[in-house]
Amino acid sequence: MDPEHEHELADRVSMTMVRLNKMHAQLTHQMAKQGIDKSAFVLLASLAGLGECRSSALAEAVFSDPSTISRQVAGLVKDGLVERRADPADGRASVLAVTEAGRELLAERSRMRREAFERLFADWSEDDFKSFADLFERFVQDYERTIPVLMTERGLGIRAGGEK
Repeated sequence: MDPEHEHELADRVSMTMVRLNKMHAQLTHQMAKQGIDKSAFVLLASLAGLGECRSSALAEAVFSDPSTISRQVAGLVKDGLVERRADPADGRASVLAVTEAGRELLAERSRMRREAFERLFADWSEDDFKSFADLFERFVQDYERTIPVLMTERGLGIRAGGEK
């Protein structure tokens, strides 16, 4: 590919990402006003995916430090979305588990997200929608793999998940 054309395409994609990030930030701000902030929601969804686990395992899964996770989990426990239970393998320790209210919140947000995307793609042909989904998944996988390496090469030491 011609380097000038490659630069132009890279600029188009990067500026589109800026616009997408701006919209996402606005949406995140509005959603936070309605109850749960983005980082807490990501933590809740991650815990639901992992299943019952210790706080340290959750911190590792989301590439965060245990003290940050501890503060966020405390808020989720206070809100009744997560509970602490005795660890069956070691009664002195505790594990975290998503409560029924937490599962209901995740299901509701998933339904809302699905409805929004179904509306967004309603005028697209099935082939275009599928092609976009396939290419977008590929883009995100490559982005997740490439960006942390580039950041580390530039001395910023960013790991997957955005932590330094």
